[in-house]
Amino acid sequence: MIELTPVLDNKNGKPLYIQLANYIKQEILSGRIKPKEKLPSKRNLSNYLGLSLNTIQSSYEQLCAEGYVESKPRKGLFVTTFDNDLIINQRGLEKLESKTQKVQVNAKIDFNSGKVDLERFPFAVWRKLTIQSLYADQGELFYNGNPQGEHLLREQIAAHLYASRGVRCSAEQIIIGAGTQVLIGLLCMLIGKEHIYALENPGFHRTRITLQDLGVHTIHIPLDEDGLNINQLKNTNANVVYVTPSHQFPYGMIMPISRRMDLLKWAEEKKGYIIEDDYDGEYRYKGKPIPSLQGLSTKESVVYLGTFSKSLIPSLRISYMVLPSPLMKKYQEHFTIYKQTVSRVHQDTLYRFMKDGLWQSHLNKMRTLYRLKHSTLMLAINKYFGQNVTIIGEKSGLHIVLEVKNNMEEEELINTALNVGVKVYPLSIYYNGATESVGSRILLGFGGLTETEINTGIKLLKEAWKL
Repeated sequence: MIELTPVLDNKNGKPLYIQLANYIKQEILSGRIKPKEKLPSKRNLSNYLGLSLNTIQSSYEQLCAEGYVESKPRKGLFVTTFDNDLIINQRGLEKLESKTQKVQVNAKIDFNSGKVDLERFPFAVWRKLTIQSLYADQGELFYNGNPQGEHLLREQIAAHLYASRGVRCSAEQIIIGAGTQVLIGLLCMLIGKEHIYALENPGFHRTRITLQDLGVHTIHIPLDEDGLNINQLKNTNANVVYVTPSHQFPYGMIMPISRRMDLLKWAEEKKGYIIEDDYDGEYRYKGKPIPSLQGLSTKESVVYLGTFSKSLIPSLRISYMVLPSPLMKKYQEHFTIYKQTVSRVHQDTLYRFMKDGLWQSHLNKMRTLYRLKHSTLMLAINKYFGQNVTIIGEKSGLHIVLEVKNNMEEEELINTALNVGVKVYPLSIYYNGATESVGSRILLGFGGLTETEINTGIKLLKEAWKL
């Protein structure tokens, strides 16, 4: 008889027959019970496990219903033959889940670049404004609204962009969407999938994957000290380019005005488009702000992308794009059939937050806070690492790249950090293709950590990396 040793728990909340069926399924998918192998008879398994015949019968019936086993008259129950890919994928899933659980258990300090400081979010004010939104229009916000988003909010965004980033636009040019990937999908349909899209390499992986999943032809342009290498771009057939000029992701360099003007000239000559993703342009620690590409453009060749994820909270999922006139006309003609993806209540709440001046006040406080955290990180790195590391992209944003001079590769840096309870992040996922140039570099985000956690985390990394 096959040896089955399930751990069943009467206090689990799940019926025993379901627990047993799930256990046998995992044994089958893991390969420990082979295809075509015969399962024990109901009576033998009942005696062996000390379970009632009804429990065994119900468990076997569940396995038959789901197709894991099949009954052969007068012979018994036999395991179904599966596609090898299913078993391999299941094993991979088990490894991934195991790895994830390990991270969740061990990581005490998480240098995640996507996290922000939630302690300073004005929850009481936001709740008050949300209630006002719910009652002000007597339920009007419960219906579908403008596919571009709430007009009052778009007016506030347009005013803010002109004042802070030099973006010249009206509310009519703005489309709100639930995150950059949603907007990239819509933008790809507007511009056209037949075009060749150039991307920074390394660059924001979610945009790359979105475009590739849409079937778009993408090419990948390496970086130099000023950002995307314009000379290599000119040697391609691309006529659309996606860039993060105000804080290149992930390396953090800021594209100088000369490179920006070269890029605008390229778009004019190609009669193409630049997609400018200004994902965290609010946070800058050195030098004066450089105008947006959109504000510098005179030929309507730039699509400007922005988000509130870094300056408010990520789960609001409020992003936006500013379209030049030709694309806006195309949108009005063909794409208003796509409904708005962001909650009207959240949009109206944000409108009130901005209209009352609370947005600017909050932004100023967050700039001060993140500048302090940034300074804490720089001081801790200098104190504990000294000349054993190189800091890359520290002039703006909520993350840096750290090159560690201890002969450890990326994976070893991450694993040894995790051993002391610190989670750091790979740079390799942002590359398309070979990543030999990553070497001993990792990503450190600091927005979601306290100053104490930042200092403690860097001290622990010194121990882990033996610096």
